Amino acid sequence: PLHVEGDAIVDADGRSHRLLGVNRSGGEFMCVQGYGFFDGPVDDASIAAIADWKANTVRIPVNEECWLGLSNVKPEYAGAHYIAAVKDLVARIEAHGMTPVIDLHWTWGQYTGNSAGCSDVHATCQKPMPDAQYTPAFWSSVADTFKGDRAVAFDLFNEPYPDRATTSTAAAWTCWRDGGACPGIGYEVAGMQDLVDAVRATGAENLILAGGLAYSNDLSQWLTYRPTDPAGNLVAAYHVYNFNTCAGESCWNSTLAPVAAQVPLVAGEIGENTCAHGFTDQVMKWFDDHRLSYLGWTWNTWDCSSGPSLISAYDGTPTAYGAGLRDHLRALAP
Repeated sequence: PLHVEGDAIVDADGRSHRLLGVNRSGGEFMCVQGYGFFDGPVDDASIAAIADWKANTVRIPVNEECWLGLSNVKPEYAGAHYIAAVKDLVARIEAHGMTPVIDLHWTWGQYTGNSAGCSDVHATCQKPMPDAQYTPAFWSSVADTFKGDRAVAFDLFNEPYPDRATTSTAAAWTCWRDGGACPGIGYEVAGMQDLVDAVRATGAENLILAGGLAYSNDLSQWLTYRPTDPAGNLVAAYHVYNFNTCAGESCWNSTLAPVAAQVPLVAGEIGENTCAHGFTDQVMKWFDDHRLSYLGWTWNTWDCSSGPSLISAYDGTPTAYGAGLRDHLRALAP
């Protein structure tokens, strides 16, 4: 069980606990594309391989429509079948002493504006914000499913980008927190406060992660607009790749350090499209120096320049990029 004390995540004994590990992609797209639950194996051996890297956390991207069993998803990969598959994966991750993070990655809602990933109303790509029609119900169900297990963390929405739909920074941050009718987004939005409320209304006190604007790369006004969490277990989430705007120490010092001084900060995705690890080495050093958390993208056997992929085989064989994270996690391990 994990909870927040000041600017730190702590375990049941009050000891500081950093979330260090990997993302395990697949649960967000395989089901809605009609191929299965996950991309590649998620059996005990494949989870043991993650633990062998000395990871202590696995982030699991999931799909809103698959979890809720909506009609566009094949029945065999939807609803109770999908939920059971996610629960089984969570149990295997925990059995190896690691923290599972349920990450809402793909959602319903048609968006065809700036930086649109698709024109589909269905959950087949990343949308700029969660939708009011289904996302609160999704989080009510997820929270109700795992509220008895405080070892599971909830990442409310993968990479918000309402800033791409409007030229007003204030409007984008207001949309992020409050939802409703947001400029440039054609569906009613569920704001981060709506989703925190949906989780807490179930009685769940699990850790909640909330990523900022610009695909979670911008936390510049996170403290100003942060949602109210009655359980006091809210964490700031941040993503960084070598091609992002905020991808260097000057930005980290000016925008991340002030947030990390007040609340725990987790880099839910770090990576680079170089097939090397020079950039992620810089990220990990800065985050280590500030006692913060980070998770590499991604534990899938893809092309390291397009994924980026940490592994070339599910036995844990690293790519040249993945070797940087593996060796670093092993060096940090007690």
